[in-house]
Amino acid sequence: MKILALSGALRRASVNTALLRAAATLAPAGVTVDVRTLHGIPLYDGDVEAEGIPAAVTTLREAIRAADALLIATPEYNNSMPGVLKNGLDWLSRPSGEGGKLFGGKPTALVGATPGGFGTVQAQDALLSVLRAFGNDFWMGGRLMVSKAGTVFDADGQLVDDKVRAQLQQFVAGFVGFVQQRSA
Repeated sequence: MKILALSGALRRASVNTALLRAAATLAPAGVTVDVRTLHGIPLYDGDVEAEGIPAAVTTLREAIRAADALLIATPEYNNSMPGVLKNGLDWLSRPSGEGGKLFGGKPTALVGATPGGFGTVQAQDALLSVLRAFGNDFWMGGRLMVSKAGTVFDADGQLVDDKVRAQLQQFVAGFVGFVQQRSA
């Protein structure tokens, strides 16, 4: 099984990208987690689209298409998902109708990490609203929102909190089980 793990953050030291890297190390045997970011995707502009879909968008689209499932990690900025993530999804949904073709029926799970104390509940809710329009097959059996993420990762982005590690491992295993049921 191949899971594409998409980080909604661009920062080199992103705790969301670190969370996905940790998920990759905790995945069950036989499961590959391919961590990707939105680097290189320009701001959406219909004039740019008229000249052709940017290569970074096409590359990410093909990786998502080839994956069995999608795991998205979102930061929370101002009570919602970051603009860079929404922008990436906007590009992936172009040309019109592509979002449903790419994401329709794709098993999908959401996670998020934030330095704040409230987790990423509002960002995940906002993201669900956008992805629902594409027809993703959401795993609603688990939700992982890491609060105070600065204390669970070290300076090198390694997950050092045993409780969060156990929660993440359980989350990934649950999601893998959901994907396996869908493909049986």
